[in-house]
Amino acid sequence: MPEPLESVDLYIGLMSGTSMDGIDAALVSFGDHQCNVLTVCASDYPDALREELLLASRRPAQCTVDKIGQLDRWVGECFRDAALRLIDESDYNAASITAIGSHGQTLRHQPRAARPFSLQIGDANIIAAGTGITTVADFRRMDLASGGEGAPLAPAFHRWLFADANRNRAVLNIGGIANVSMLRTSSNEVIGFDTGPGNTLLDGWIRNNLDQTFDHDGEWARGGNVHESLLGQMLADPYFDQPPPKSTGFEYFNGAWLRSRLASLGDMRIPAADIQSTLAELSARTIATSILKFAPDIDEVLVCGGGVHNTDMMQRLRSYLSGVQVSSTEIYGLHPDWVEAAAFAWLAKRRLEGKTGSLPEVTGASRAEVLGAVYLGSG
Repeated sequence: MPEPLESVDLYIGLMSGTSMDGIDAALVSFGDHQCNVLTVCASDYPDALREELLLASRRPAQCTVDKIGQLDRWVGECFRDAALRLIDESDYNAASITAIGSHGQTLRHQPRAARPFSLQIGDANIIAAGTGITTVADFRRMDLASGGEGAPLAPAFHRWLFADANRNRAVLNIGGIANVSMLRTSSNEVIGFDTGPGNTLLDGWIRNNLDQTFDHDGEWARGGNVHESLLGQMLADPYFDQPPPKSTGFEYFNGAWLRSRLASLGDMRIPAADIQSTLAELSARTIATSILKFAPDIDEVLVCGGGVHNTDMMQRLRSYLSGVQVSSTEIYGLHPDWVEAAAFAWLAKRRLEGKTGSLPEVTGASRAEVLGAVYLGSG
């Protein structure tokens, strides 16, 4: 295998989101505000593991310590295997890679609990031992220790890569939860936060009704009609008016949350496709409203994450963001499917360089922190 060019450091980023369907792995190198993605692969979780993760995260009261320990090991093995597969499919060997940045799999995110915490599993010891590569993980808890919410963490990377001196940009990640980073020419500070649900309610509803993991191209939502009374009930949730910093997750926006809004309408019968359409409208409207509220002079919105492939969602966003260029991050050289994985590769680089990776104005922490715990590889 060829070695990388001298002085070029290679990093691997490993990411799994709230959909809990698998691991995105990206091998990248970094230049002067440049991110070069060299090799990528997506590895699905085994069906049995995904079911276990969904049960553990959606029914935390039934999740035992033994179960968490077993899942931590199992997820760690999957992350290790994803990294090994990535290396095998690349032109490089493990010895040429500086470090792995592993986000892990979020089981629970409770930044506003009496004792705030955010739990990501996927034992980094397994990754470091199995690959021989130094691994950086546990990125969120130092920010939490400094009074922050531990999320979102991607905005620092978004600023480093996408900020432009002449254009006001927002970087929008539509995963299970949608988060936005607003990069303004007038300030070096970033406005970044979770806007609310992205795909999580849509995925849950179609899974429960059609036994599909997601709404391909938003076809089911497009075929329904927005139910204005239901939409009004959902938009009335106080989270949407809460000022940043703020973060959220499936712990809040989930099936129980939706059922409570449906129950508030009494015995009104709403076709399932109309509910899906209303959920899509909720995501699009709350995203657009958040952007226009905090960056009314925005010039363009760069979209990444799974939602960028949902043509119905993108059409709804463009209708609310009339006059704003809405496009994929790919037009600036980074494919939308790999932005999150690249971000954690970058955070691993920052950790090894002793540089901060968090933005206090985004997370609410008292100061910027060097993020992540280092697990030395044997290579």
